[in-house]
Amino acid sequence: MKHIQGSFITGYMTVLIKGKNPELFFQFCIEQGITVWNIKKESEYACIGNVKLSDIDILKDIKRRTSYKLTFINKRGLPFLFKKFTRKREVIIGLLLSVMLIFFLSNIIWEVKIIGVPKDIEEKISEQLTEYGIHQGAWTFTLDPPSEVQQQLVNDVPELLWVGVHQKGTSYVLEGVEKTVVKEDEVQGPRNLVATKKGVIQKMYVSKGLPKVQVNDYVEPGQVLVSGKLNFDDSKEDKKYDLVAAEGEIIAKTWYETEVTIPLKANQELLTGNRESKFHLSINNFELPVWGFSSPDFNEIHRERNEKDLYFLKWKLPVKIIETILSEKRYNKTERSKDEAIKIGIDQAKNELQLQLGPDARIVSEKVLHETIENGKVKLILYMAVEENIVKEESIDQGD
Repeated sequence: MKHIQGSFITGYMTVLIKGKNPELFFQFCIEQGITVWNIKKESEYACIGNVKLSDIDILKDIKRRTSYKLTFINKRGLPFLFKKFTRKREVIIGLLLSVMLIFFLSNIIWEVKIIGVPKDIEEKISEQLTEYGIHQGAWTFTLDPPSEVQQQLVNDVPELLWVGVHQKGTSYVLEGVEKTVVKEDEVQGPRNLVATKKGVIQKMYVSKGLPKVQVNDYVEPGQVLVSGKLNFDDSKEDKKYDLVAAEGEIIAKTWYETEVTIPLKANQELLTGNRESKFHLSINNFELPVWGFSSPDFNEIHRERNEKDLYFLKWKLPVKIIETILSEKRYNKTERSKDEAIKIGIDQAKNELQLQLGPDARIVSEKVLHETIENGKVKLILYMAVEENIVKEESIDQGD
């Protein structure tokens, strides 16, 4: 008979039957529903055949009701291999511990690389990373997602323009770009100071050069405020000038018109601080819960999902640890009066203008030119007066 399909998985045994007409024993087995294959007659009083492991009990029962002698001469299949393997417990325990140790070591940060920035900024980044818990020997599951680390570094290290965070196996690689402050090139040699904006002069501080305007004068962009040409004798027809590099600061009052819109009703989402975490083991698209099975007692929930890759040596496994943070949230609905909305709009416009002009400028007054209410929003057009330095350096053409 042919080999029975799947018998290796379920297990089978080769049995030796001794007695008169041994083939009749296998005939009894077939009549009882036992599958027998590869039957061979070894001698006049001996015959062998293969029987499934699941039929052994029935086989023994038939043997007890006959005069044949039954001997098991071979055992094959996965059940016997597994039983043989489990007898070597020391080997199994050692193998499991070795795999777990390699897996543990493969998910520890062994190297932190910082590239693309000068040494002083590299030291600052290294200090910040240590505060975040990112250092040699750190367990990768305890680290924040790379996007959060990038944002924290940009906020905590002002010298950074951009930073990229990548995890490559057991290495944590950060590539940074230093923020370069673009300064307007200083004009070398003789120069004038000219106005960059129109305004009314409020204060003048001239250390070198000849002032061409006075306090309360109205000036236009490009107008010379302080000249680098000095002429100490105006009586001569052939005037000669001494050329200098004019230096000074001219504070003028300038004006800006800006527009801002403020809603009368606002709906804010606030997190209360109550939170629970759930962990899943993700294998391809299948997720198996491993921790946090109960549902939180929150009516409104904000979900944040973080994925952590698993590594074995340098290879990334198709398995991920997914942490889902469930935070309680509440909605805070506020309604503003028209006066409150106008006040908020003025403050917002002033802050935006201050950021645009820089810390040296000073907003001295503001006036609402126009206000309208449309679709539950207050729209304001504001006119703001600012005191700022309007000086720009301009070289003198010595050929004139």
